[in-house]
Amino acid sequence: MHELSIIESIIDIILSEMPKHNMKTVDKISLRIGEMRQVVPEALHFGFDCLSANTPLEGAELFIESVPIKGRCKACESEFRLGTLYQECEKCNSTEVEIVSGKELEIAEFEGS
Repeated sequence: MHELSIIESIIDIILSEMPKHNMKTVDKISLRIGEMRQVVPEALHFGFDCLSANTPLEGAELFIESVPIKGRCKACESEFRLGTLYQECEKCNSTEVEIVSGKELEIAEFEGS
């Protein structure tokens, strides 16, 4: 369950950023996570509830935006959602497709006081 290590890192990052913004507590955390990360949102929520206990993040709402896997054809520059990692371009059938989204693992924002 790699979700626990992800949440642990997110909590560490936010705790280190809070003093820079004169924050004492966090009420909301928004994450952007690409589908290629194969993260189970329920496991993230569970891990967050466990690891944020007795910290300034306890009780904060955790929002997770899932970012789809998209590719861009190197031949015709068309962008499209990928069903598999080795998918041909939908427009020109080229096999030279680069992944342009779906790998994200970002703290989009956090709010508090």
